[in-house]
Amino acid sequence: MSERVALVTGAAAGMGRAIALRLARDGMAVGVLGRTYETCRAVADEITASGGRALALQANIADRGQVTAAVTSLREAFGPVTVLVNNAAIVDFVPFREITDAQWDEMFEVNLKGTFIVTQVALPDMEAAGWGRIVNITSCGAELGSELLVHYTASKGGMVTFTRSLARELGPLGITVNTVMPGSIMETVMSEQWKDTFPIPVATLEQVNPVRRTGVPDDIATACAWIVSEETGYITGQNIGVNGGRVML
Repeated sequence: MSERVALVTGAAAGMGRAIALRLARDGMAVGVLGRTYETCRAVADEITASGGRALALQANIADRGQVTAAVTSLREAFGPVTVLVNNAAIVDFVPFREITDAQWDEMFEVNLKGTFIVTQVALPDMEAAGWGRIVNITSCGAELGSELLVHYTASKGGMVTFTRSLARELGPLGITVNTVMPGSIMETVMSEQWKDTFPIPVATLEQVNPVRRTGVPDDIATACAWIVSEETGYITGQNIGVNGGRVML
């Protein structure tokens, strides 16, 4: 994978950071993209200090112009982008009756439209190479649902069908498209911010999960590293749950 160039969105912290570090460790050059340049640069510096190749990139993924500029910078630095991990997302715990139009629109603007824009901008490099790996990070809530997260889970559910349809369209071009569905991932900025708001207490999740623990960002990074490998060309359109066996709650 040493000739591959990967773009990871939402890569400044949490799962995105873990994914970026893992792909760099596997030999890829990595574009570390997020809303804030300084936090992305910290991750990129961490990669280069370990002997890897990385470039910090700043963009709002819902802004096509910013995304295009970021992808162009990455391409000019390292070459064609043939691996994409759409990890960037927002979340907000709100009772359904209280969700405003603005909150609903923002959730879909970032989580779904942002994924669409980044994928469309990065796609030409994969088409030219006749090879590509796209991984969309969704949520177990896209299948199970979750109270207080109707707008979030709806946006993530949209990513699932986006993935399945895109996999059918891009498969003949040598490009695979899959989702990773995290479940109960702790030790992220998002989980720390909202853990006291979770409808299900963390202790309960630990008790009901078959593996008797919650997940950590490296669990997601491991799954992504496998999906984007050279050997997974026959795996596409799949929703891969990384959730400790969680099938309910």
